[in-house]
Amino acid sequence: MPMHASKNDAAGSIQALAERLLECLPDAILVTDGEGRIREANPRTERVFGYTREELLGKPIEVLIPERFHRSHVHHRTGYHAEPRMRPMGAGLELSGRRKDGSEFPVDILLSPVETAQETLALAVVRDITERKQMEDALRKSEERFRLLVDGARDYAMFVLDTEGRVATWNPGAERIKGYAAEEIIGEHFSRFYLDADVERGKPERALEIARREGRYEDEGWRVRKDGSLFWANVVITALRGKDGRLIGFSKVARDFSQRKAAEESLLLELSSAMLTGLDIRTTLAAIGAGIQNIAPHDYAAIMLVDSETGELHAQGLPPNEDAIFSAETMLPLEKAPGGWVLQNQRPLLLKDLHTRRFSAESLERYVRAGVKSGYWLPLSSRERVIGTLFIGSRSETAFDPIDVETLLQIARQIASAVNNVQAFRQISEMTSKLAQEKRYLEDELRTEYGFEEIVGESAELKRVLKQAETVAPTDATALILGDTGTGKELIARAIHQLSNRHDRTFVKLNCSAIPLGLLESELFGHEKGAFTGAIAQKVGRLELAHKGTLFLDEIGDLPLELQPKILRALQEKEIERLGGSRTIPVDVRLIAATNRNLETMIQEGQFRSDLYYRLNVFPIRIPPLRKRVGDIPLLVNYFVAKHARRMNKTIKAIPPEAMDALTKWRWPGNVRELENFIERAVILTQGNTLRVPLTELAAAEQQARPSDESLESAEREHILRVLRESKGMIGGRGGAAEKLGLKRTTLNSRLKKLGIERDDYSGFPVAVERSRNR
Repeated sequence: MPMHASKNDAAGSIQALAERLLECLPDAILVTDGEGRIREANPRTERVFGYTREELLGKPIEVLIPERFHRSHVHHRTGYHAEPRMRPMGAGLELSGRRKDGSEFPVDILLSPVETAQETLALAVVRDITERKQMEDALRKSEERFRLLVDGARDYAMFVLDTEGRVATWNPGAERIKGYAAEEIIGEHFSRFYLDADVERGKPERALEIARREGRYEDEGWRVRKDGSLFWANVVITALRGKDGRLIGFSKVARDFSQRKAAEESLLLELSSAMLTGLDIRTTLAAIGAGIQNIAPHDYAAIMLVDSETGELHAQGLPPNEDAIFSAETMLPLEKAPGGWVLQNQRPLLLKDLHTRRFSAESLERYVRAGVKSGYWLPLSSRERVIGTLFIGSRSETAFDPIDVETLLQIARQIASAVNNVQAFRQISEMTSKLAQEKRYLEDELRTEYGFEEIVGESAELKRVLKQAETVAPTDATALILGDTGTGKELIARAIHQLSNRHDRTFVKLNCSAIPLGLLESELFGHEKGAFTGAIAQKVGRLELAHKGTLFLDEIGDLPLELQPKILRALQEKEIERLGGSRTIPVDVRLIAATNRNLETMIQEGQFRSDLYYRLNVFPIRIPPLRKRVGDIPLLVNYFVAKHARRMNKTIKAIPPEAMDALTKWRWPGNVRELENFIERAVILTQGNTLRVPLTELAAAEQQARPSDESLESAEREHILRVLRESKGMIGGRGGAAEKLGLKRTTLNSRLKKLGIERDDYSGFPVAVERSRNR
């Protein structure tokens, strides 16, 4: 192959490659001569400007420039060709291109001279930067909006600190709240906003250290304005880090919460006023404890007043752990004791180590024994004199570090106003003593409810009931307890709860017949403040109280018809809404219901919903009346005699046989409850060691021994039973037993109760079979 042919081929390949590159480049590329005429244009130029290549060749470059720039461009072009040079993109010029349709768009242009043998040409690379400009404009607008937001947030002090804590930026909100102009504060250390005492303790540095370590620091406390006045601030400091994770500074946002602080103090004042105006002391005492807890979380709190007669401090614990350190009548010496020091110096005292030698070990022993690791003692000052001290303690050594002492002193002042006179304090002490007695009584009662200890008897009927209770207790199934009034339905319900997996949660009871109709829905579901006239505060309902525990609805047969679907929905959906509320509240309750009424008859008469009945009747338990447990009566008599004699501090060793015989023969229509009340009266009447039974009250028992009366009652009983069987157990309605006997349904029900006739006595079918048939 000839040498010159190879060179020509190589040159042709290079030219083809160059043309291919020009076609693939994303920018418009134009070549112009010294007169500014277009000598070449790549395909991208056609797409950017809308002209074909043929339309552009030979045309002046000004055809692609807005007309208003033509004159100045000719001048610049002439100057460029006189001194050709490289001009890169991004030179900071605002340039525009013009399309064939006359529309304009922003461009960036690279210019480069191209030397040929004949002349110097100019190479122009034109880039459409419309999208970049749009993004830059959006970013500029976003930055402007952010600046306006920061500058306009006049309720927030928003500024940036450098890594050393010096102010780097300052917004108008910071100027309004703190009083400094930007030129006054930028470059200054932010510690100037703190109280001198806080600066001495190193609080500003500690705040930055926590923000640096944890990313965020939040605090509330008093801060200082430029004029020296104080304001209560909520402060959030956030660490700012670069992409490499290196700390570059801190952002700080502060709000003036002085009004909220004043509202808290006003609340305390209302509490103290409530005590002085004689409102419920029990509620107010709990409210004071809760109020302190909200502002200064703690484990123990107490009020200590000076006893003018003994010169000692009379201490009274506050809820919820009112008796953890102090009993109702605890007297504390002033000598070498924290309370005495506070009284003498009229200053607050904080101890983070209760093993200090500053005070006697005896004065601190009760606190250490309760597990107190840190404690605050504050003077109770009222009318320019100190009447005692307020103690708050915690099991944590650092519990009170973030709490401002001025806040605690304000609390102490309000409490002092509330208990200024000793008589009011004595009233609190007496009420607390009473509450302590009630608490011990309830604890004793709870101990007896742990199973079947309070259920006395050995009859087969009772053992059957207890076996059923043991069977259903471990499940979460709904239990329906049936039986006459006074048979012990609540005891069985409590036993089921205590034997269940929910025994460590709340057992909540509600007697549906004891609450007025207008209040029953509120008792069950609760209500929001303002839900109805008289709803002055939010109320939590029994269903919500029983969450994760057991709800016992006694006398379920008296539940109003309009509330029955709401109860059913709560059980099925496991959620409720308070009256006047819109928030759904989850409730997980195990339901136990009880009634002495015939729910199946009520369904037939339209007084009870069948769907609720089927939901309740998952596991029915029927408690026999006492007349069917005659063998248990002597055991119950001895149990109730011992119980009430112990309560009345009496010793009763014997029960006359004739008395026990009379008690056994009596039919006890009021069942176990009637028997207990009768025995309680007998114990009251007893003066010696032998029970004195008022047999005159049991005269009716003797009547049962008369053959004529017994025969008459027996005949009536058999006649009613025969009619009930003929009516297939139906009491009311057409063809019912009441109609056949010529009696009202309510009258017949009363006779059934008096004669001791149960459904099992006249029904020839098992209860479960009848339920299935009724469906």
